[in-house]
Formats: sequence, C-alpha cells, structure tokens
Amino acid sequence: MNLLLLIVALIATTVMIAIVYKRCESENIADWGNKWLNVLDGLNRILCHNFHRQEKAYFSLPDSGSAVIVANHISGLDPFLLLAASKRPLRFMIAREEYERFGLTWLFKAAGCIPVDRKKKPIDAMHEAIAVLDKGEIVAMFPHGGIKWPTHEDNMIKGGAIRLAQRKRCQIYPVFIHGVGISGTTFFALLGRSQIELDFYEPISCEDTDYERCVRHLSQILNVRRG
Repeated sequence: MNLLLLIVALIATTVMIAIVYKRCESENIADWGNKWLNVLDGLNRILCHNFHRQEKAYFSLPDSGSAVIVANHISGLDPFLLLAASKRPLRFMIAREEYERFGLTWLFKAAGCIPVDRKKKPIDAMHEAIAVLDKGEIVAMFPHGGIKWPTHEDNMIKGGAIRLAQRKRCQIYPVFIHGVGISGTTFFALLGRSQIELDFYEPISCEDTDYERCVRHLSQILNVRRG
C-alpha cells in the first residue's frame, strides 16, 4: 500500500511539474537564447502578473538595437518587475556584493548581469556595459545606487546611465515603480503581495543635451513621492 501511494505521489508530482513547465513556456516572451532561462522568464511573468498583480504593460523598446532602462529602486523585487515589463532580455548592472550572494551567482551570470565593484574598479563595469550596448542589447540600471524611498528632495541620481547613453547615442527609457507591498527590503519584498504600478515615461535622448541637465531631468522623474 505504501509503495502504491509513493508511485501515485510521484506520478502526480511529475504531472504537476509538466503542467507548470508548459505554463512557463507559454508565458515566456523575451528570447534569452537559452531554454531554461526562457522558462524562468515565463515563471517570473506569472509571479509578477498574478501574485504581485503587475499590469501586463511593456516598455516601448525597439525590436532591435541598444537602449538604457533606468528606474527608481525601492526593493529587491524591482528587477523582476522590469523583466516582466520587457519583451527583450535586460542586462542589469548589479553591485558585486549582490552578484556574489551565495547560491545566486550562477543565475546572475547566466542572465548576463554586469557586476559593479564600487570600491575598486567601477570603470570596468562601464566598459562591459559599453560592450553590451555595442552588441545592440539593453542595459538596465538603478541610478540611485541602492534602495531609496523617492522624495521631492534634491536626491540627485548617479550619472552612469546618461554617460552610457551619450557615448553610444542611444535612448534612455525611464520608469517609476510603486505599489510594492514590502518596500525597503531585498528578500521580503519578494514574499509580500503587491499591487504593482509602473509609470512609463517617454524615452529621453541625451546625446545632444547638456549632461547636468539630463541628470536633473532624470532625478526629477525618479524622485517623485507617491501616496
């Protein structure tokens, strides 16, 4: 009897895994060039759209060619929300200490994240980001440099995204994130249910605009107090 129950449980588990796998395949949009990453892409969209109640709205990115995405940063959920809002893969610039988190480095590496060593050689990450843009890919950044609650104060962003866009003559796509259930945290934000809203702004071209002016403009977009 116990053996029969074990067999039934194994069959049921296999069927459930197959159903989830097929659902993830059907929800996948961005082509990561890897079957398993595409399945994870679909799984992320399922979680963001159903558990975190993120609307199915997307960046107005070109079908090909380079671009830079920037967003405010209020939780560890933010990168997953941007991925779910993109029909193309995103290459995130991520602090090296986060990139080297135990058990996650393989995933960050497989997804093409760019580690930033802010204490030693941050310029190396900029060179890698330039190479990524040269290939016609998309770099995603949180220019506040860490999790910060948006305010009306003069909280100027870091200008790396603008320098990249100016150098490669590509557009910047700003988005404002709000509605995270447990903001201000890295891990717990993934567990708390949210009511996500993304405010997409018109793409910005900074190649022929003064650098400081672009910094001020993006700072205003990403420092708006919500509710």
